[in-house]
Amino acid sequence: MVTLTDIERESYKNSPIHRLDPRVKLLFTLAIIVYVVSLPRIHEKNMVRLLAIEAYLLFLVLAAGLDLRYFLLRILAILPFGLGIALIQPFLRPSFMESYTPYPLGLPLGLSMTYEGLAFGSSLLAKFLVCITAIVLLSSTTRLRDMVVAAERIGIPREFTLLLSMMVRYLFVFLAVLKRIRIAQQTRLFNIWNKDVPRKWIIEQIGNSISAIFIRSYEQGERTYISMLCRGYGSGYEKTYYRTKIRTPDVFFLLMGATCIMYAHLFT
Repeated sequence: MVTLTDIERESYKNSPIHRLDPRVKLLFTLAIIVYVVSLPRIHEKNMVRLLAIEAYLLFLVLAAGLDLRYFLLRILAILPFGLGIALIQPFLRPSFMESYTPYPLGLPLGLSMTYEGLAFGSSLLAKFLVCITAIVLLSSTTRLRDMVVAAERIGIPREFTLLLSMMVRYLFVFLAVLKRIRIAQQTRLFNIWNKDVPRKWIIEQIGNSISAIFIRSYEQGERTYISMLCRGYGSGYEKTYYRTKIRTPDVFFLLMGATCIMYAHLFT
């Protein structure tokens, strides 16, 4: 199981991809997502283009020295959301399709599939996979706080970056509180799968634990925020800890990414 601490630990590795400016990696990821989403719904070259971009992203994963098992687990954890949407497409009749070719497969309950629906569902799943790969690569090679600062520097409104910054900090607070509660339960031999204990009592304890998590997280979060204010948070001083200049490797990375997108679009 992949946890939040695993994600942050992976982003602290040292590789050429990790050392790139966070703004460059964020812009590269946004460019990949915009290009993939803008591809035609159904086109015979879509799969080849998406396969080329996916291969380039996997090359970057290897160049970053990421744990492939960890990387695949993260993708597999998100993939069911896109897979569920793609699986129902062969049975639908979207309005943008002018004609349909029935697929010769007998299904119960009067269901029928079409070739156009299969093509659209496959393309949708491939797009989802490429976008998720790009996002997981970004989060695996960039620390969360660096992504927040990079988002603000490329022009994202301050309100959004402030909310994202608070979310990043409070996620770790929430995780710390959850770990303390789980340790306390384990020392008292609490097990939700214990068949010798009434299920009603177990459900009550789970409800009490959830309530305690939110209350303790709120209290700890308030203490953390007050401590941050006392140390000058929000004055703009915290930005001085980050490098501001774009270096030659950053420009080269952007050019390589743009070349990959252009090659996939023009020569495939």
